[in-house]
Amino acid sequence: MRLTSNTILVTGATSGIGLALAERFLARGNEVIVCGRRAERLREIRERHPGVHTRVCDVSQEAERVALFEWAAREFPALNVLVNNAGVQRRFPIPPHEPWHETASEIETNLSAPIHLSFLFAPHLATVPNAAILNVSSGLAFAPMAMMPVYCATKAAIHSFTLSLRHALGKQNVDVIEVIPPAVNTDLGGVGLHTWATPLDEFADAVMAQLDEGRPEVAYGSSAHISRAAREELDAAFARMNDR
Repeated sequence: MRLTSNTILVTGATSGIGLALAERFLARGNEVIVCGRRAERLREIRERHPGVHTRVCDVSQEAERVALFEWAAREFPALNVLVNNAGVQRRFPIPPHEPWHETASEIETNLSAPIHLSFLFAPHLATVPNAAILNVSSGLAFAPMAMMPVYCATKAAIHSFTLSLRHALGKQNVDVIEVIPPAVNTDLGGVGLHTWATPLDEFADAVMAQLDEGRPEVAYGSSAHISRAAREELDAAFARMNDR
């Protein structure tokens, strides 16, 4: 993937990995569009980075995904990179004591949104140079934690979908890249849950370095191992994580 002179849309970019990548793309001389649900956070980002473009969007809603695509294609015809980063991570027992719509919203954000946005943007991306789609999955796609079953399942599905998307869009000169984070010190899942994890800046810098190398799968730390592990290793990792 070329890392300069792109027009890049990053979903779920009001904090965490999405914002860290958006800031690094901006520093590399790209035109960057960030979207998220929180208007006040988008205003803060725009004040801190006057060159960034923002859009309020809840990607869990089909109509908002369509509106995002139509707006972006109209306002930024040179847009050539889509980063599907928005994600929700929830912890709950099985079966959950909640109405189905709460579970469904997590599936919509983590799985339906990146699939739908990839399908919406693919025809446009096939017409512009140096096009790419980046899908953010997780090391938990390969060895899940039972306390967050839907998050892990959706990330496993994103890994599978990304393989198929890469195969299909490679014929149309669109790079498809999977970013596979380990646990990173962000507020994903709740404030303070990941203070022990990989520092955000360390991970984001590693992602940029691997993108610069042209890797189709970008993994770091524990996810670099688990994403390439054999079945026996995955079973052992699952047992370790879930027998605590």
